[in-house]
Amino acid sequence: MASTDQSNFARRDGIDLYYELAGNPAGPPMLLIPGLGMQLIDWPDHFVEPLAAQYQLILMDNRDRGLSTVMHGAPSNAGAMLEAMLAGEQPEIAYLLADMGDDAAAVLDAVGVDKAHVVGISMGGMISQTLTLQHPHRVASLASIMSTTGANDVGQPTPEALTAIMAAPAEDTRESMIATGVENIRVWASPDHYDPEEMAISLAASWDRVGGAQAEGTARQTCAILASPARDQALGAVKAPTVVIHGTADKLVTPSGGERTAACIPDAELLLIDGMGHDVPKALVDQVVGGVTANAAKA
Repeated sequence: MASTDQSNFARRDGIDLYYELAGNPAGPPMLLIPGLGMQLIDWPDHFVEPLAAQYQLILMDNRDRGLSTVMHGAPSNAGAMLEAMLAGEQPEIAYLLADMGDDAAAVLDAVGVDKAHVVGISMGGMISQTLTLQHPHRVASLASIMSTTGANDVGQPTPEALTAIMAAPAEDTRESMIATGVENIRVWASPDHYDPEEMAISLAASWDRVGGAQAEGTARQTCAILASPARDQALGAVKAPTVVIHGTADKLVTPSGGERTAACIPDAELLLIDGMGHDVPKALVDQVVGGVTANAAKA
């Protein structure tokens, strides 16, 4: 991630949300919302740096991740929760995507920004959509990257990707987490552009920043995704210029999720990138950044 020039916390309902500012202080504000289990340091430099040249970037850690507040209590087992939901039960939920959308609005409040371009990746795309629905006046433009609407009939992982994302490291150690992560991410990464050495460095940095894997937080985030209602119908009310970016080789959130998102949002542009998986590799980043900036220019 590009170097930052300020760090702070936004507070909402007793939860501290860590954020950093980076980039051009004279540029329009752009909020980057990370995905499932992702810290703000996990945005790749080759994605952040070209945006930082044009925009005042606001990077945040979602609740239950990074330096933001780690929640406690049920649920912390996404597999058990999924089984309960499939059985028609209503398990206890720590929070929903709606709460995370309000978290993002609280970060904008803390920065003193009334309206920002909003970019979300994977779960961050879901949060970005939710933020746009709950606080439409705060969103200048929306970029939803490798995400979906929450409908059960689109965007579902392939069996191979589902197995990989549910796999836990053999041991709760730094070395085991890195080794398992490198192989699991290989399943859904861009097949022609995956760099396992680069991924190992990124996973190590994430562990070292917080001193662990924060596995229970990731499980609670997963539960928030599973328990939140689909947004298909609600997305018809979005008025902000929107680009939906998705890779044709995405196995974790399959392309139908992006296609449905674009179909639900009036006048949304769908940018399908050939050969891109559930990541933003250097070889394809210009297309992703170009889609984000061209959409932001519409505002």
